[in-house]
Amino acid sequence: MPISTIGQNGLNAPLSLTSPALGTPSSLVLTNATGLPQAGLGTNVAGNGPTFSAYQSSSQSISAGTQTKVNLQTELFDTNSNFASSRFTPTVAGYYQIGGGVYFNTVGSTTFCSFWKNSSILTRGTQGALNESTGTTLVYLNGSTDYMELYAYNASAGTIDADYTTTFMWGCMVRSA
Repeated sequence: MPISTIGQNGLNAPLSLTSPALGTPSSLVLTNATGLPQAGLGTNVAGNGPTFSAYQSSSQSISAGTQTKVNLQTELFDTNSNFASSRFTPTVAGYYQIGGGVYFNTVGSTTFCSFWKNSSILTRGTQGALNESTGTTLVYLNGSTDYMELYAYNASAGTIDADYTTTFMWGCMVRSA
């Protein structure tokens, strides 16, 4: 039975439906998004943005009272090859959650880790129980020149522990720019 409507003159008139213009292709079934570039995702979707996790695999000595870059020699994973030489330099602009921690084999009166952006301190982790510190930060990185590094400080000279559970840094994209 055809659909009708009553027009202004009170008479029945047929109702006309028009299909929306979908463009080409007119339909899409997405079954596998492997290899989908970040630019192909919708606005503000992190999707498959860069992520990494690295740790210190050999002990590192540092001087007393000096912030020292932590050598992170071993990667657990690095999804976009953006981690090298103890530095994370993402190639996708966006907001990144960065975390990490340091553990000293020697006890100092003050111990902390800090996150440095482009060779300047950005945030500092907690002062831990005598010889450890962890922290996180949320930071915008431009996807071309910005980079992040982990630094350690101990008021006494000491050695940073070499273990993936105690001296590490990780990061992941949480939102594109």
